[in-house]
Amino acid sequence: MEGLSANVSRTFQNRLVLPPDTNHLGTIFGGTVLSYIDEIAAIAAMKHSRRAVVTASIDSVNFLSSAVVGDILTLEAVVISTGRTSMEVFVKVESENLKTSRKTLTTTSILTMVAKDDNGAPVPVAKVIPENDEERQMFKTADMRRQRRLEMRKSNQVGGIIDEYPSKG
Repeated sequence: MEGLSANVSRTFQNRLVLPPDTNHLGTIFGGTVLSYIDEIAAIAAMKHSRRAVVTASIDSVNFLSSAVVGDILTLEAVVISTGRTSMEVFVKVESENLKTSRKTLTTTSILTMVAKDDNGAPVPVAKVIPENDEERQMFKTADMRRQRRLEMRKSNQVGGIIDEYPSKG
């Protein structure tokens, strides 16, 4: 299977921060931002794989600053590495104050999405070809993140919390 440019998956969305999106401090709910991140990551992964996808993990979410009512959020997502059936997607969220035009990086995240066939079984995806220095750097460190995910999954299945609370019966 041939590789695809990261630009094939690159996706942008804009969102207006409205009062129902905010907490009692007037800043956007983190859960709302997470929902936007999951959606755009799925779209980027679908563009890369040309398949339906599911979220396998959210590896990191860094809330760096807040957005307030009236700000415009710009989300950008791109596939930065691939496994056999999985894709790592980097998402960046910026807020823009319309009055001042000031843009601020608010959130970054890396998610893993898995491509599925019509029966819900994982299917192979094309490799990704990074296009810029930031993508190449994230591509280089993908194996380290994959190892960390596998170790976390293993520790949660064997001798983890589940084993500490046996079922009654």
